[in-house]
Amino acid sequence: MHELSVTQSLVDMVLEEAQKREIKKVTKVTIVIGELAGLESESIQFYFGVLSENTVAEGAELVFKKIKAQFKCGQCGNIFERVNFTFNCPVCGSTGVLVDKGKEFYIESIEVE
Repeated sequence: MHELSVTQSLVDMVLEEAQKREIKKVTKVTIVIGELAGLESESIQFYFGVLSENTVAEGAELVFKKIKAQFKCGQCGNIFERVNFTFNCPVCGSTGVLVDKGKEFYIESIEVE
């Protein structure tokens, strides 16, 4: 159910921007989601369809850009993406820690008619 409240906020933001600019029809919304954000794009898609009914965003295409999480090796400083659910650095084998990449959730763009 987490996606319901997040999607409600998303729809509210899209509608607010459309109203500010007197937009009659939103055709596409591009959303960035980090793999560690804990959000499922399929659920967001479903809830967006329901919540945007009878609004200028009804029927808008949602495009999702997925951002992979990145880690920094505490030993050698290498920045890497996780492979096979391991947090070990591919260069030296030491354990990496999460950097601020992979927790994103934001609207990148809104396309209109």
